[in-house]
Amino acid sequence: MHRRRRTALLLTAAALTAAPLLTACGNDAHPGAAAVVGDDRITVAQLEGRVNEVRSAQRAALPDDRTYEQAIAKSGGLTRSTLHTMVLDRVLHRAARDAGVTVTRKEIQTMRGQLEEQAGGRKALEASWLQQYSVAPKHLDASITTEIEAQKLARALGADMNTPQGRAAFWTALAKTSKKLDIDLNPRYGTWDVKQSKRADARTPWVREVSRPEGATKTQV
Repeated sequence: MHRRRRTALLLTAAALTAAPLLTACGNDAHPGAAAVVGDDRITVAQLEGRVNEVRSAQRAALPDDRTYEQAIAKSGGLTRSTLHTMVLDRVLHRAARDAGVTVTRKEIQTMRGQLEEQAGGRKALEASWLQQYSVAPKHLDASITTEIEAQKLARALGADMNTPQGRAAFWTALAKTSKKLDIDLNPRYGTWDVKQSKRADARTPWVREVSRPEGATKTQV
């Protein structure tokens, strides 16, 4: 059940990893920004840093170059999906705050303890979330916090996430928050679909497609 909830929250669908790479050729309204979420600015450097942390964790966890290359191939849209997650986390946090939802350190520790017990220990949990959700070990607590926020927000909304109606109510609340935050993505990473609260590929005159495999250079998108 936990896996289904997390996958739904982060929208780690195949469409995110199958999308073409995009590179902007100009008209950047926010130089150096990957996205602007309300008053919060996610810089390209922050995004690249998060991606590099995942790649470094994968490299350390995998025994040889071939296995590492296979992992990269499976997560080829990592930059775009990471930005999606970074933006969605901020939307969720704002929606939770507006609903009066807070998360305590004790709640985080409790859930982490439960997850570690289910996974078979700390290392096993870190490896699992790295593989399944592309979460580097240093960001595991933050990711668990987001999970708790989502669960508590659903309860605050009276939304049963096991029913279509409950899931619809939950995502409607996030859509309202997305609209309120006036999210703006750098065109190289696509656009933000307010109704679905997710990143979407943009087709604009100043953006061109490239066929370079993701992870080839630091300027990956």
